[in-house]
Amino acid sequence: MFNKKEILIILVISIILAFSISLIETFNLFLYSFLAVLVVILVNVSAKKITSYYLDAHAEIRLWEIERASFSKSFKRPFPAGAFFPLISKIFFFPLGSFVWMASLVFDVKPKIYRAAKRHGLYSFSEMNESHIGVIAASGIIVNLVFAVIGYLVGFSDFARINLYYAFFNMFPLSDLDGNKIFFGSLLGWAVLATIILIALAGILLIH
Repeated sequence: MFNKKEILIILVISIILAFSISLIETFNLFLYSFLAVLVVILVNVSAKKITSYYLDAHAEIRLWEIERASFSKSFKRPFPAGAFFPLISKIFFFPLGSFVWMASLVFDVKPKIYRAAKRHGLYSFSEMNESHIGVIAASGIIVNLVFAVIGYLVGFSDFARINLYYAFFNMFPLSDLDGNKIFFGSLLGWAVLATIILIALAGILLIH
C-alpha cells in the first residue's frame, strides 16, 4: 500500500511532529508522541488510499510544499512547509502544549488506466473531478475524528487530542491541504466537518 518514499516521509514527519509536541522533555514523552502521531498519520493516509482504491484511483502521499511566496513571486525551490511549520508553530502555541501545526502531508490522485472504461464507457473521460478528490480527503479527516472519539472513550485523551489537532490543521482551505480539496469538492461537506471539529476542539481545550 505504501512505497518506500511514502514510508520515509511518514516516519520523518512523525519524528518532526513528535519533537514539536514534546520538545524531548523526556524520552518517554517523545516516544509516546512519536507512536501516537505515527498511528494518527497512518490511519489518515490509509483511509485515503482505501477510498481512492474504491474510486479506481491511486493516492500518493507527499510532503506539503509551497511553491509561491506570493502571486507574483515564486521560490527558487519549493518551500517544505510541512517540515518547518510544526517547529515554527511551537513558538506561538507553546502554552497550549501538544497544540502545534500538524498539516504536513498532502496527496496526489491518479486515476487507474481502466477507470474510464469501467465507470463511464470506453470512450469517456477518466479524470478525477473535484468531488472525488474531496471525498478522498474527507475520508482521512473522518477517520481521525472516529479515532479521536475512540481514544477519548478508552481513556487515551492525549491520543484523542492529537487526532483532533491533526484533523483541525488539515481542514484549513489552503494550498494542497485536505481542507482545500474538501472545500472545492463540497462546500457543505467542508462546513459540516469544520463545525464538528471546532466544537470538539473547543471542548477539548476547555477540558485541558
